[in-house]
Amino acid sequence: METYKTSGTCSREIIFDVRDNKIVSLRFIKGCNGNTQGVAKLALGRDIDEVIGLLDGIQCRNGTSCPDQLARALKEYKTKNGK
Repeated sequence: METYKTSGTCSREIIFDVRDNKIVSLRFIKGCNGNTQGVAKLALGRDIDEVIGLLDGIQCRNGTSCPDQLARALKEYKTKNGK
């Protein structure tokens, strides 16, 4: 499991797991419950590069959003794991 501390959003943390470059588990801590549950369900089973491409740069407030924070978390994961 990976943990990413969010910044600039209502959600405070994203907890996720990746296997074979696909998201197999994803949960947002805090945030708009319906929206974060929806984003999590839509991302499950998808390739991390596809999710990054879909969500990177989506704006809500403070120059970011919960979907954008997920994209940032996945990019950090890729960098950390040499992907």
